[in-house]
Amino acid sequence: MNFLVDELSMVMPEDHIEEHVTVEAPEENPVDLLQRVTGLSRQRIKVAMTQGAVWLTRGRNTQRLRRAKRALRAGDEIHLYYDAKIQAEVPAEPTLIADVGGYSIWRKPYGLRSQGSKWGDHCTVTRWSERHLQPERPAYVVHRLDRAANGLILVAHSKSIAAALSALFRDREVEKRYRALVAGDFSKQPDPLRVDDPIDGKDAASEISLQQVSADRGRSLVDVRIETGRKHQIRRHLAGLGHPVIGDRLYGSGEGDGVDLQLTAYLLAFHCPVADERVQYRLSPDLLPSLS
Repeated sequence: MNFLVDELSMVMPEDHIEEHVTVEAPEENPVDLLQRVTGLSRQRIKVAMTQGAVWLTRGRNTQRLRRAKRALRAGDEIHLYYDAKIQAEVPAEPTLIADVGGYSIWRKPYGLRSQGSKWGDHCTVTRWSERHLQPERPAYVVHRLDRAANGLILVAHSKSIAAALSALFRDREVEKRYRALVAGDFSKQPDPLRVDDPIDGKDAASEISLQQVSADRGRSLVDVRIETGRKHQIRRHLAGLGHPVIGDRLYGSGEGDGVDLQLTAYLLAFHCPVADERVQYRLSPDLLPSLS
């Protein structure tokens, strides 16, 4: 393992390779095939496979190819999306909150992704759950949490449960609450404040309630309930009000704040498709942003 980490650390950041190869003979090995085309070492190709950067297209079906000894057929297509910086990333470790079997609840830390891309998925909560839950199960994304944010996230472990949970989110039947530390004195805003400003041309609704204001009136702690789940919705709505989230490098002055994004998804409540009853998952108060 140390050899692997050392080898990856020596890869230059400009190493960015995309290759698409058609299998000509059924006995061709995917590692040998990609090594011949790219010049990458077998070790790096195997790591890329494990980390979700290699794909197999067979007919109309395309999926990640993780097994180096996967039997290939003539006409298969192998796709490699190799980025040295992505491959060298080490995932932040999430915390398991509950394992219901059909789905699990995790506390996602800052920096961990909700879902992968064609360039890899090893730094995602879904892949982490696939590799660490017992018994092992597939994982499906049903909703997202910004990479920069932290807090509760649901991961489904069967297609039927994924469909049921996705329907709950689509029909706005999941209660989602967030705690945010923002810049400025939010007490000057109506309380609670409903924001309906569209995001990227789509409707977006957030309800914001004041929790506390710092003694110098320079920062405020707010509670946010969202009805929709648009990209960066809370961050964009708060920044639009003139109260960006502390640590927000996109919509505030995050670099100057010198801290991680102070936005935590602390509550999820919904009708459980496994137990057929309403359930609620909540983080303890000491894990939420605070004025101290």
